[in-house]
Amino acid sequence: MIQLFLNNIKKEQLFNSTEKVLLAVSGGIDSVLICELFHKGGLNFGIAHCNFKLRGNESDGDEAFVAELAEKYNVPFHSITFNTAVFAKKNKLSIQTAARELRYQWFEEIREQYSYNYIATAHHQDDSIETFFINLIRGTGISGLHGILPKQGKIIRPMLFTTKNEIEAFAKKHKLKYREDSSNASDKYVRNKIRHHIIPVLKELNSSYSASINSSVQHLREVELIYKNEIENKRLKNVKTLSSGSLFTISIHQLKKLQPLNTYLFEFLRPFNFNSSTVEEIITAIEGTSGKQFFSATHRLIKDRTLLIIEPRTKHESKKNSEKSGIKVSENQKEIIGDGFKLNFRKILISPNYQPPPTN
Repeated sequence: MIQLFLNNIKKEQLFNSTEKVLLAVSGGIDSVLICELFHKGGLNFGIAHCNFKLRGNESDGDEAFVAELAEKYNVPFHSITFNTAVFAKKNKLSIQTAARELRYQWFEEIREQYSYNYIATAHHQDDSIETFFINLIRGTGISGLHGILPKQGKIIRPMLFTTKNEIEAFAKKHKLKYREDSSNASDKYVRNKIRHHIIPVLKELNSSYSASINSSVQHLREVELIYKNEIENKRLKNVKTLSSGSLFTISIHQLKKLQPLNTYLFEFLRPFNFNSSTVEEIITAIEGTSGKQFFSATHRLIKDRTLLIIEPRTKHESKKNSEKSGIKVSENQKEIIGDGFKLNFRKILISPNYQPPPTN
């Protein structure tokens, strides 16, 4: 496995042997194995561990175990304790999302402070397959179907060449000690539900499911590259930036030539945070009268006679301050559509002698 590990690093161009890598180590079997592989491969690394304080004494035991692991390999050890539950509640995040934000922000701080070139996680093929299904369920589109990528900026995943079964076999053969995370047995999290209930069915249907799915995921990664190149080429031709740099226009005439229209417009408007349902409303309005407005959390789109005009929302129009904000309505405007709301307007004639009913 060590040679396969080194070959994979070279194949995916993850880093070179002179560079220093910070390993994210929880103490579980996967992260213990990545330490062993880096050590056996003669690579330069340090260890980082986050104590999220979610499992009481078990969390503290994990931290002590990882500290001993760093001592065993004689490498730098970095650790931090987070009050994850408080952070999640304060920022209205799930525990998993909060933990992810906290750890990656801290990993990057350590990377910069101690001059590590990259941050490595111990994700393997089974993790990538689970991520594929999570994204498929959530409807993230083609960009979510590539599973876990081997390299994203300063984050690398050098163990995507191997499976959980192979990891367990190697750990058993070399008598590696590791910690069991009790939360992995719970169906509380989506990933665990997929791991415990969907993956076993796939294994029953096809014992080689892992190789088959990973082959398809690799193909989807290549398709995604072609897709993104096509979208970017069409974006450059169709989304025009005005001299101010904050105002953008799309020719309705040119837009209607693109098929499938929904996909192109969704991708054109993705940087402006318009969701798929609002994009569908915009497409429906293309043949309608001018003046309709559509809102994302950050931008306003105005349907003009020949153009779609996109501009940033003012501070007082932002979603965060929606209770204080106002929406500008033109004299002949009939409709405004935004994230989660629709306003319709019509003119009515009122007698000069009309008296509104009293308010209670």
